[in-house]
Amino acid sequence: MPWLTNFDVSWNSLNGTIPLSIGKITGLASLVLSNNHLSGEIPLIWNDKPDLYIVDMENNSLSGEIPSSMGTLNSLMFLILSGNKLSGEIPSSLQNCKDMDSFDLGDNRLSGNLPSWIGEMQSLLILRLRSNLFDGNIPSQVCSLSHLHILDLAHNNLSGSVPSCLGNLSGMATEISSERYEGQLSVVMKGRELIYQNTLYLVNSIDLSDNNISGKLPELRNLSRLGTLNLSINHLTGNIPEDVGSLSQLETLDLSRNQLSGLIPPSMVSMTSLNHLNLSYNRLSGKIPTSNQFQTFNDPSIYRNNLALCGEPLAMKCPGDDEATTDSSGVDNEDHDDEHEDAFEMKWFYMSMGPGFVVGFWEFWPLIINKSWRRAYFRYPSTSFLAKITVSMCQWFASCTSS
Repeated sequence: MPWLTNFDVSWNSLNGTIPLSIGKITGLASLVLSNNHLSGEIPLIWNDKPDLYIVDMENNSLSGEIPSSMGTLNSLMFLILSGNKLSGEIPSSLQNCKDMDSFDLGDNRLSGNLPSWIGEMQSLLILRLRSNLFDGNIPSQVCSLSHLHILDLAHNNLSGSVPSCLGNLSGMATEISSERYEGQLSVVMKGRELIYQNTLYLVNSIDLSDNNISGKLPELRNLSRLGTLNLSINHLTGNIPEDVGSLSQLETLDLSRNQLSGLIPPSMVSMTSLNHLNLSYNRLSGKIPTSNQFQTFNDPSIYRNNLALCGEPLAMKCPGDDEATTDSSGVDNEDHDDEHEDAFEMKWFYMSMGPGFVVGFWEFWPLIINKSWRRAYFRYPSTSFLAKITVSMCQWFASCTSS
């Protein structure tokens, strides 16, 4: 046992506390106890573990504080303690784990401020601290995490504004050329909680929803590969930035339940990857765009409670819509009247052509069969040219029928 490197007993029905004997496995490289029914505190078994790079204890019932001795794990890359009942603050000793890739303490009862030293974890790819009791501001040092591509601080008591430097997270603008292992993670996108494993490295997400964040939305146009942006249930004010339309890879945008005002930026019609949108419960105004992806957003609930917003799919029409409809209807009615009049005239033309032919035929037929009458008729100078043409035609018709 002392030379065991990988200890994985996940997805069992283990209960009780974590045995102290695990601490005797000095050559341990990965410790995975996730998805069990383990309880009690995390034991102090972290000394003399120079090779341990994975600690995964998620989805248990562990309580108490995170041991400060975990900061001695200099090789630690994956610290996954989510889905427990852990309390207290994040121990400052963890700043020694500078090679951390995934830092997941979500769904616990942790409190205090977010430590600024998180910005020193330059290798960090995933920072997931959602569903805790953290308060205070989001430290601007987070913006220095150049490889970060998942930032999830949702469902806390964070306040202040969204750091204006958030658009500098270059990890959300860099194309990944090859696969890389990042473990497994639960990510909320498109209104659902999804589990990612093999393709986790392709996910780019910012979720700051359900906090007490205020102020204006920052410029995020540089985050060209951002796929999910959720800032809902906060106290954000001001307009939606025009440059949001440059986020061409964005699939999910949720800005609902804020105090945003102004127009929906016309540039948003160029976000052709967007398939989940929620702008409800704000103070937006003006006409809803109708081009490209907006043609598919036909659920009025995503625009609900924006009292000055108008246009499809809302029942409220925009100023001028009724006039345009009336003008269009008037033109259609005029065209219809013209068509009806033309049809009426053609009908009477064909109806009068028949009797006219009969009367003309019986008037001029005797001139064809009686030569003396014909000579007498054409002696009169008042005889019309039309009558001569008619008789000539009748003669031609008679010759044709006789032959």
